[in-house]
Amino acid sequence: MPEKMSRRKLLRKGSEAIVAGGVGACAAAVAGAVPATAAVAAPAAAKGVDYYEKLGLIPFINAGGTYTILSASTMPDEVQAAVALAAKKPVHLLELHEAAGNYLAKKLRCGGALVTSGASAGLTLGTAACITMGNKDAIVNIPTDLSGLKNEVIVQKAHRYEYDHAMRNCGVKVVEVETVEQYQNAFTEKTVMTNFFNAEDAPISREEWIRGAHQHGVPCFNDAAADVPPISNLWNYTQMGFDLVAFSGGKGMRGPQCTGLLLGRKDLIDAARLNNSPNSNAVGRGLKVAKEDIIGMVAAVDWFLNQDDATMEAEFRKRADRIAEQVKKVPTVETTVFIPPVANHVPHLLVTYDPARVRTTGLEVMQKMREGKPRIELNPGTGGGPASAGLPGGENTIIVGVWMLQPGEDLIVGRRLREVLQNAAHS
Repeated sequence: MPEKMSRRKLLRKGSEAIVAGGVGACAAAVAGAVPATAAVAAPAAAKGVDYYEKLGLIPFINAGGTYTILSASTMPDEVQAAVALAAKKPVHLLELHEAAGNYLAKKLRCGGALVTSGASAGLTLGTAACITMGNKDAIVNIPTDLSGLKNEVIVQKAHRYEYDHAMRNCGVKVVEVETVEQYQNAFTEKTVMTNFFNAEDAPISREEWIRGAHQHGVPCFNDAAADVPPISNLWNYTQMGFDLVAFSGGKGMRGPQCTGLLLGRKDLIDAARLNNSPNSNAVGRGLKVAKEDIIGMVAAVDWFLNQDDATMEAEFRKRADRIAEQVKKVPTVETTVFIPPVANHVPHLLVTYDPARVRTTGLEVMQKMREGKPRIELNPGTGGGPASAGLPGGENTIIVGVWMLQPGEDLIVGRRLREVLQNAAHS
């Protein structure tokens, strides 16, 4: 009977098969069995089907931002073209991961790089890397069996968040601190990593956090998911001393939504890769990144590095100004441009008004914008408490995220928002 081929054997033998196949194809071509430059008629281009329409979905104008629930960013034409081309040809996934990582590490001035299925996936894989450090048995055993392994991650109380779950997926225990003294005393023989949430203010600074971790020989992670632009943040934090840094690929860099970057020390990136798909028996097996997404992320980095912070900010301010020009025609409406200090560090338009004259709430305005034609989504912080990334809040505060708008959409948003506020002023 033929030997049964498992996935693990397939992965182990895959590279050998590709090399053998390549040699065989070349030999056949030389022998004349397969013409090396056979003329093949190009197939007619397929006509795209609008599956949003087919599925009954109504796309919207994104005046919110790069939030995951709003499907994040839209890919530039260059990135979309790279994705489409990559979809046409198969490659060996381990080879692609390695080649993309080497390319990105050089571009982003760090020891190693890994394309992940998002920043949260980067946090899981980074945690797994610090726990396992390439130990094959540990890779198989986590998260249910951490015998003999370090399993404590130190985090500032102000940096506790929903994404703690990404670390807990590896079986770790989160240790909370609030002061430098508590931080120093929290290190034990079980400490495996420290995590810093880059966008949130906390008592212990980045520099102090790094220094404390390195004094104890512990890797220091930085979750910087939404923290580009500025473009230089792609290397600022690794050069500052963080051992691992995670970014979302589908936000400011405008790559595929299901991508991210894990950057940092080469030994830790290599360990993270061992915990990642396509390796079967690993905590990251479900965090698969398709060949199209890996290429899309690489193309997005190339695109992003060719942009200019000042030029992008100037364009976003122009969009905000065009919207402001429309809504300020409504009595008592005031506008200001606000740039969050770290995450989503781009101009946002804040619209406020006297609720005694304009009789509506920000939440009601957001709903009316959503129900109109065309459908428009405002920033999720509209009409609520202080929003994410340091955006101001308030019941009569409307937040317009301008950076994901397509050409001409700023005027549509401005006119529709003026109409909604004018109707409320006349009610």
